[in-house]
Amino acid sequence: MDLQVLRSFQAVAEGVTVTEAAAAAHITQPALSRALNRLEREVGAELLQRVGRVLQLTPAGRVFKEHVDAVLDSYDRGRRAVAEVVDPDAGVVSLAFLHTLGTWLVPRLVTGFRQRFAAVRFELHQADENGLAEHLLDATADLIITGKDPGHPLITWRRLLVEPLWLAVPARHRLAQRRRVRLAEVSGEQFIVLKPGYGLRSVTETLCRQAGFSPLVGFEGEEVETLRGLVASGLGVSLIPAAPDAAAAPETNPELPVRYLRLTDVQAVRDIGIARLASRTLPPATRRFVDHALSATAAQV
Repeated sequence: MDLQVLRSFQAVAEGVTVTEAAAAAHITQPALSRALNRLEREVGAELLQRVGRVLQLTPAGRVFKEHVDAVLDSYDRGRRAVAEVVDPDAGVVSLAFLHTLGTWLVPRLVTGFRQRFAAVRFELHQADENGLAEHLLDATADLIITGKDPGHPLITWRRLLVEPLWLAVPARHRLAQRRRVRLAEVSGEQFIVLKPGYGLRSVTETLCRQAGFSPLVGFEGEEVETLRGLVASGLGVSLIPAAPDAAAAPETNPELPVRYLRLTDVQAVRDIGIARLASRTLPPATRRFVDHALSATAAQV
C-alpha cells in the first residue's frame, strides 16, 4: 500500500476531485483512479461511490478514513521527529489559534521566535473556541492559543496574558467623548458580536449579565475586524480588544473612527493561554515555542 495513494484517498474523501488529487500527486487522472480501485481491492470493500458528479465515502470508507488519517498523522510526526534529531534547530510547530489573535499576538510570537530559530516552520490554523480543542484532540495541531482554559481532562492549559476589552462605539456616538463609562449605559443599544461558539461572544454575554442586562444583538460575525467596521459605520457597539492602531491607550486617540471606552462597572478582560495534550510529548521546536510564548508574555499576566 502506497502512502501517496492513501494521501490521495484522504484528499478525495475530503472533497478534492480525482483530477485535482492526481495533479497534486503528479500522476494522471486515470492512473489515480486505477490506484484507488486497487486500494479498494486490498481493503476488501468499496470506499468511494459516485453521487452525481462527486465521489463520496461509503460507510466502509468513513471507517477506513479514520485509520488512514491516524496512519498519515503518525508517519508525518515520525518524519518531523527524525528531522529534529538530525537538525535540532529546525522542525515544524503546528499551532491553532483564535481568529481574534491573528492580527497581533500570533504574528508577534511567531516573528520573535523565528528571529532565534529561523529554520523552524509553522503550520497555522484558525478556529473558534470550540474548534480549537478539536485541533488538539484530532492531532491536527500540537498547540493551541485560546481565550480560556478548555476544561478538558486531556488538555493542559497555561495562561499567557490577560487581555483588556473595551467598549467600542462609533466616533459620533453620544458617549464617544468620554473615556470611561458603565456597560449598563448601553444596555438599550444594539451589540455587534461574534457568532455563538466564539470565546469573545461568551465573554460579552457574561459581562452584560454582570451589568444587569442581556445584549440586544444586531449582527453576528466571524471576524473582529468586521465588528470594528460595523461599529465605525454606526450600526452598534461592541466589546472587543483595541485595534492595533489604537496603541497602548486607545481612549486617548481622537482620530480613530472607533472610540474605545474603558468600562468601570465590570472587569472587562479575558484570559489568553496556550494549551497542549497532557499525554503528548512535544517535539523540541514546539517545546521551545511554548517557552518563548510564556517568556514573551510574562509581563502581561
